[in-house]
Amino acid sequence: MRRIKQKWPDGWNILEFSEFANRESERFKPKKSDETYPCIELKHINQDTGTLNDYISSDERKSTKNKFYPGQILFGKLRPYLRKFWRADFEGVCSSEIWVLEGKKNCINDYLFHLIQTHRFDQIANVSSGTKMPRADWNFISDYPFAIPPVSEQKEIVSLLEIWDQAISILEDLVNKKNRHKKALMQQLLSGKKRFPEFENESWVEIELGNEFQRVTQKNENEEITNVLTISAQDGLVSQTEYYDKSVASKDLSRYIVLQKGDFAYNKSYSDGYPLGAIKRLEEYESGVLSPLYICFRIDSPKINSDFMTHFFENGGLDHDIYKIAREGARNHGLLNVNIKDFFKISFKIPQIEEQKRIAEVLNKAKKEIELLEQELEAVKKQKKGLMQKLLTGKVRVKEVEHA
Repeated sequence: MRRIKQKWPDGWNILEFSEFANRESERFKPKKSDETYPCIELKHINQDTGTLNDYISSDERKSTKNKFYPGQILFGKLRPYLRKFWRADFEGVCSSEIWVLEGKKNCINDYLFHLIQTHRFDQIANVSSGTKMPRADWNFISDYPFAIPPVSEQKEIVSLLEIWDQAISILEDLVNKKNRHKKALMQQLLSGKKRFPEFENESWVEIELGNEFQRVTQKNENEEITNVLTISAQDGLVSQTEYYDKSVASKDLSRYIVLQKGDFAYNKSYSDGYPLGAIKRLEEYESGVLSPLYICFRIDSPKINSDFMTHFFENGGLDHDIYKIAREGARNHGLLNVNIKDFFKISFKIPQIEEQKRIAEVLNKAKKEIELLEQELEAVKKQKKGLMQKLLTGKVRVKEVEHA
């Protein structure tokens, strides 16, 4: 048994992981079974949240799966740094790249679920085998020692953390509700289905993209700008080094396009969230450079409000037209083959400038409300995470928190 230098509270036992947790080994072979179950692949587990985004039917898979039951813990062993975990609330099967864990008599599942989220477990899980496709090493984890409190204290710790989980759940529901409301507002206001009384008698006008916007083609010839940008579906145009923790751009940035704050860029990559690509505005930085694969442009007309167009593009205002002109490019690059000339010939209807501003004002307010709620949610998650680390190491006891 490895030594632990930390001094643990009285009554806690130092146990190897396999002494208080099992890695379940029940297998399910879809091809040899008439039964079907919800099937969870790694992509269906959200990163670092303990939640699912989807699942499929097991009859859509051929390879052997791991069986799981309600209450058991799923942990993604492939690329463990992604921190993919979930506490099952239904019976199903999962990828063989996912461990199915269950606590023994001396460790309840709810406590185990929190334990695998701690810094200590994270560090151990990332002592992995493989380089390109790292996997958590069960042989290493199974005999690694942890200090485990009595079951009665485990239940107290879990009960306290569940209060925080409830607060997080309430905030998440509120964020989702606000997002649905904003989406409904966008669909109504940006299509003209809902009008403000003062503008009801004003007609919307049809414009051609190339007449009101100017293509941005300035190259980073002297490579003076090193802030390489990428498009994130959630955050828009962001720095590659901040988004990926590294730069994935070419070393030669001289052919990259220079963008200024307020400029727009169309990413022709298709994904589940953006099947026709995404158009985003540069908001966070004064300037940056983008791959020449992007179509970059800026407003070139006093008849256009930038905030309005940001919401218009986000709502998929050009999707119908892009669908008509787009052909799929090389699938290994995941790009739509959108001709630049065709792109700038796209035409669409928008309201007069004053109505644009009014619509943008309403949608900006809705966006700000969501951002404030998301900040509050992240703060509560951070507080809960910090408390969890202390409770599960014994640095703070439940009674200390209750009397604080």
